[in-house]
Amino acid sequence: MQPNVNLTEVARQAGVSISSVSRTINDTGRISEETRARIRDVMRRMGYKPNRVARRLRSGGNCHLIGLIIPNIRNPFFADIARGVEDTARQANFAVLLCNYDEDAEKERFYLDVMRAESVDGIIIPPLKANDPAVLEFAAEGVPVVCVDRSISGARLDKVEVDNKTGAFEATAHLVARGHTRIGMIAGPVNSSTSRARVAGYRAALKQAGLPFETGLVRHGDYKQESGRRHADALLSLAEPPSALFAANGMMAIGMLETIRVRGLRIPGQIAVICFDDLPLAAVFTPPLTVVRQPACEAGSEAARLLLQRIDTPGREPVSVLLSPELVVRGSA
Repeated sequence: MQPNVNLTEVARQAGVSISSVSRTINDTGRISEETRARIRDVMRRMGYKPNRVARRLRSGGNCHLIGLIIPNIRNPFFADIARGVEDTARQANFAVLLCNYDEDAEKERFYLDVMRAESVDGIIIPPLKANDPAVLEFAAEGVPVVCVDRSISGARLDKVEVDNKTGAFEATAHLVARGHTRIGMIAGPVNSSTSRARVAGYRAALKQAGLPFETGLVRHGDYKQESGRRHADALLSLAEPPSALFAANGMMAIGMLETIRVRGLRIPGQIAVICFDDLPLAAVFTPPLTVVRQPACEAGSEAARLLLQRIDTPGREPVSVLLSPELVVRGSA
């Protein structure tokens, strides 16, 4: 790698004009694939790295970089979303800057500041809560924002969501059909749009079946494994414990299963379980886990598509995409 390599030196080494190097970097204009390949090879050998921000300031255009800020990088659901975003962005010659805010408001603000510093063309984010001032402030600055998985109440932003209410309704109705009348739910945070919709679906299924909604059978976790373990323990410690448990995401389901194992309960003989998320190994659990499968990769791809459209046409009306989940019945319920 050569120090202080600039555009002119790359052009000289490649035997082309400076404009040809610029067109290769920005993927614009007419230039043969053979010439592009030669220029990119020279750039690699010389260690030339284009300055995205400077290029954007000079051209007044895009730097071909989008941000993806996710709540929990350990959650396979968000890994699948990231894959969908990256695949679609790469097809349009956009790179993805990935950050993990770990369901923490301070970290979310920190990474939004990182996105500002990097002058990204737009961001994709599952907001921390249904009224998220940090994301709203960012969007008010004129940077395109697409919400994925979660949304902000009343915000005029593009969004891609799964039909959480229907998914939770079908999961609860399935448990009712199996004879369960006391169903404990480990829900997500009270101020999360996904959690609210899933609790609404749970309540609607109970109402349709003529069963009462008992607040003591619903516990609100934080979408992390430990809260699933803790709330499952609390529900199973009730004087009249539920005969079935419904975890509102895969990470909390892992904690729930841990508690059930520690207590020595048999699934589904002594306790039926179901969760919202198809974990990577759910089909090989003993017994295999009944789940509500979400089209996570498709959600990521749709979010990236909407963001790229918003970057191209910033004045268009907000678009909402609602994807359908699928109840996958296995051996646990």
